[in-house]
Amino acid sequence: MSTTPIEPTKDEITAAPAIVLRRGLVVTMDAQHAVLPEADVLIVGDKIEAIGPNLSVPDGTVEIDASGGIVMPGMIDTHRHMWQTAMRGYGADWTLTQYFVWNYLEHGIKFRPEDIYAGNLLSAIEAVDAGVTTSVDWSHGLATVDHADAAVDALESVAGRFVFAYGNIHAAPWEWTNSADFRSFVDRRMPRSDMLGFQLAFDVTGDPAFPERAAFEAARELGAAVTTHAGVWGATNDDGIRLMHENGFMTPETVYVHAASLSDDSYQRIAATGGHASVSAESECSCGQGYPSSWALRRHGVPISLSVDTSVWFSGDAFSAMRATLSSDRAREHHEAHAKGETVTHLGVRAEDVVNWGTRGGAKALGLDHLVGSLEPGKKADVVLIKNDESPAMFPLLHPYGHIVFQAQRADVHTVVVNGKVLKHDGHLVDIDLAKARAAVASTVDHIRGELGEQAWAAGMNPEIPESKVLDNPYTYTEYADSSTHSA
Repeated sequence: MSTTPIEPTKDEITAAPAIVLRRGLVVTMDAQHAVLPEADVLIVGDKIEAIGPNLSVPDGTVEIDASGGIVMPGMIDTHRHMWQTAMRGYGADWTLTQYFVWNYLEHGIKFRPEDIYAGNLLSAIEAVDAGVTTSVDWSHGLATVDHADAAVDALESVAGRFVFAYGNIHAAPWEWTNSADFRSFVDRRMPRSDMLGFQLAFDVTGDPAFPERAAFEAARELGAAVTTHAGVWGATNDDGIRLMHENGFMTPETVYVHAASLSDDSYQRIAATGGHASVSAESECSCGQGYPSSWALRRHGVPISLSVDTSVWFSGDAFSAMRATLSSDRAREHHEAHAKGETVTHLGVRAEDVVNWGTRGGAKALGLDHLVGSLEPGKKADVVLIKNDESPAMFPLLHPYGHIVFQAQRADVHTVVVNGKVLKHDGHLVDIDLAKARAAVASTVDHIRGELGEQAWAAGMNPEIPESKVLDNPYTYTEYADSSTHSA
């Protein structure tokens, strides 16, 4: 008579010298994209020790039954405005212009350090819960270094892997990147580690004077990569890419977020300089940055990673990001073929590709491919088990990549391991205080709602566009305006 394996307890997991996930369908995302049926993944300390069938394990190893499930690398999100998670879903019907108005022109400055903390805390927990083991906190609400300290405090309270991308949309990047307060913060809080990386997050307006030069020089001095919203209709365009290139600031470490409304020339410059793109297909489909860019990026050989952008609008899980990317790419492929009177008989991008973009593609974009992004002995143990024996959508497992992209969802994330530590098991978070996050976010919502008043709070879900330069250039810290999209 068969028996159902008994799941280890939280105490057994946390005390174990090693962990082994047994008999899973292992999607390695290694160089060969090997898929191993009925295989084990052995974790010792913070690293993957071995992968294969029927592994021998050290005494005291805790066993997690992965049969009927998929074991995969932790997913990697290269662009998430984590501070906005405290306003989850509030902007569901926004356009990008309405987002600019609410966050940049009117109300984003009302966020206190404790509100940044609340959003980051909830977002970090949300990411881990959904199997996203590495997240870039594209933190552009940092009006002061107190806000930045609060953001990092939140990240450090959750044992996920993060990259802190420091940004301040309320001030000129060429000024804040060279301020004494910012430099002091970097010295105090950014001793970069495997668990907390560092980037600079700012945009390039296209101003021919190229005032952003000083920010790029600061990044170079600090040894920090730059992540920038590029190819965003009405905000950043080919002029910004050209200026970055002509002034020598396009590097392999640079991440171009969205890259959705660029010319072939700009894509070629990104490809030639080895840069990486971060595609946020749910966002691009809804907001108007441009058509989701994976189709164009593939044509030019630009490496792709994925992101969820912000929970103020969209879902905060990589399953949705992969699904939206694959669907939008395929829709564009069919559309282009139909315009020429042709029929697509074999798709150019497969589910395997977007799983790669959501794992190893993200690791490469962040310079972490030697550590994470695939399941290989010697790499850091960032591992996700997708398994849900009570879900009718979780069997049969016939096409592992297709199942990850089109069938699985957050509720099917059974186990999450980051750096060898179990943060979720049997569908439940481990040693994570969700009640604390709930209380912090409730306080933030009360604060923002009180600051706005009920009428403005309700109107903010579909704000009017004031008389301003927002359609020419949404950035409040510069008088430069490019009317090309507005006049068009």
